[in-house]
Amino acid sequence: MDMEVDIIEFKVPVENNKTIFIWDIQPVFSEAHIFESLWSVYSAFGALYLVKVCPNATVAEPGFYALVKFYSAAQASKAQRATDKQSLFQNYPLKVRLSTKQNLAFYTSNPLSPSKCLDLANHYLGFSGWSTRIIALKDISKCVDAGCPEEVDSQGVFLKYGCIVELTFPQHGVSCQGVGVAEEIIDSARDPEEKLRRRGTLMKRAKERAVVRAFEKVLLMVLGNGKVAIECRFDPDEILPEENSEGVIKVNDIPWNEFDGAADSNAEQDFPWDLPVD
Repeated sequence: MDMEVDIIEFKVPVENNKTIFIWDIQPVFSEAHIFESLWSVYSAFGALYLVKVCPNATVAEPGFYALVKFYSAAQASKAQRATDKQSLFQNYPLKVRLSTKQNLAFYTSNPLSPSKCLDLANHYLGFSGWSTRIIALKDISKCVDAGCPEEVDSQGVFLKYGCIVELTFPQHGVSCQGVGVAEEIIDSARDPEEKLRRRGTLMKRAKERAVVRAFEKVLLMVLGNGKVAIECRFDPDEILPEENSEGVIKVNDIPWNEFDGAADSNAEQDFPWDLPVD
């Protein structure tokens, strides 16, 4: 018999079959208590992207409804079947259904935030199941292809940093790389300490984006027996430095503009960067 395999990507889940709705939540608990209770119940079925609790419409009876979004369709389906018509944390049965809204599967899914990447990797692989290494972290502000905005005047300083990170899964013998870039125009009149702080922020942001881009290439294949296999996808159009290139970023060969803004909209907390630059 073929073993069931569930494919999980490091992207925001948008498919209907990964979202469940929960109705008939009684107004005897606070929203915070309901959130914690739902997270506790449903995280037992698999990694969660989102739990959201909302009050019922004013025309309805007092109470709440909630949605829970999984990364895995199989885990969402299993959770729905197991918890429908169950009381869980209250004295009244809940109604639990898979989402039936318009299918958004054809929409382009956004990358996860750095913190979500970390949580998902740790959930399936453990804290020691993966690692990152900075291959290059460079100031590319003055490079020909850096794309300095036209609105920069004599009162502004254009700063841009590029980073290449290697993401490794030692127990699986696979690795991949990601590229990130961050830029900002700062007032040249700012004091040197503030300029230095802004440079540090840009370097950190470039590193976060590089890690997100690396995780985007990763597929987690969760087997029916609970074991996890990993596959890394490679973009043939992406040019990265060779192993012995001493971390030099070839700015003219990399479409940096494609990475502008990556992961910022979903950023929720700082990524724990404590790795030295090679």
